[in-house]
Amino acid sequence: MSKTKPSGASHYEILFVVSNRFTEDEAKTCVAKVEKLITESDGKITLNEYWGKKKLAYPIKHEAYGYYQLFEFDLEGKELAKLDEKLRLDHEILRFIIVTKKLKSDEQIKKEAKIKAKIDKKQADKEKEKKSQEVKKEEKKEVKTTKSGKAKTDIESLDEKLEGILNADDLL
Repeated sequence: MSKTKPSGASHYEILFVVSNRFTEDEAKTCVAKVEKLITESDGKITLNEYWGKKKLAYPIKHEAYGYYQLFEFDLEGKELAKLDEKLRLDHEILRFIIVTKKLKSDEQIKKEAKIKAKIDKKQADKEKEKKSQEVKKEEKKEVKTTKSGKAKTDIESLDEKLEGILNADDLL
């Protein structure tokens, strides 16, 4: 058994943030540049998600916002090191992270889709239940306000009657 890593491309995921100094169109050209770096290194991009402009968790180089991009790709290990070095030297990218991603079989993907569907259904049921409870609470509040409104008018009428009695001349 060999202790060396098997040759061939591994599956990776990269998430990077482009500086907010650029407009959205300029940020997309920066994203295209990274995509070109991957494909020139004989990499194959399997997923491309542009997340848009988002607030950073903390300021990076005095910037609070950045444009997020996610790629999943297949690339050889030697080429990954070169890609990493090129991204480190790129001044347009504030931060990036590359992680090894485990490939999922079709069976696993179907299983996860079923689980996600169940979770979504449960969340929808919870939201319906929550809305119905809120409606019930609102109805109870309306009933309470009408009861308390009647109580206020009764107290006001009692106050008027008491004033009338106290101001009457023939008390004794």
